[in-house]
Amino acid sequence: MIRVALVDDDALVRSALGLMIGGQADIELVGEASNGEEALSLVRTSSPDVVLMDIRMPVMDGLEATRQLHAKPSPPRVIVLTTFDADEYVTTALAAGADGFLLKDTPPGDIVTAIRQVAAGDPMLSPSATASLIRQIRTEAADTSSHPAEARADAALARLSALTEREHEVALAVGRGLSNAEIAKELFLSVPTVKAHVGRLFDKLGTTNRVQIAICVHDAGLI
Repeated sequence: MIRVALVDDDALVRSALGLMIGGQADIELVGEASNGEEALSLVRTSSPDVVLMDIRMPVMDGLEATRQLHAKPSPPRVIVLTTFDADEYVTTALAAGADGFLLKDTPPGDIVTAIRQVAAGDPMLSPSATASLIRQIRTEAADTSSHPAEARADAALARLSALTEREHEVALAVGRGLSNAEIAKELFLSVPTVKAHVGRLFDKLGTTNRVQIAICVHDAGLI
């Protein structure tokens, strides 16, 4: 059973999320909080596996709460769930220790999938958050690198050329920000098979996370 806590200053949002979680046989709602300070107390008393965390809240915002939770021993996984997808929010949330970043207009089924995925140890970013992170990394790389975009594209294409046809399809899907479940549905594969392909992508492309795969695909000009 995945234990989940909700942190949002909007009672209606908490209610809607609670109803969504309540309908899942493998997910249990263990508590709610209306600000970051209450969230810290809730985590101490309820020991959730995953926290759905809003950003803009009174008393203490979700970014600071995430930062403080991440600094504790054995912290819960945190999915930032917000209406704001500005680049600085994405990078700040991930730097604070968030394991996922989703917008509140994400379909309910995708939020449930994200909870399961993050609880299993796999990060989850919305497509817009992935794009924001890629923009940030590319900007930083451009500030420190003398290599033109053409050289980066050639290098990315060379790395991708080592992939099988199926691995290439999975890489493109990762580049679009799709989750393992979404890739499995689109390519008619099982989720374990997709995970295996992603693992091989890490080895063949010399990457350590999905964002680096997405950057490779974007640098190659394939998306």
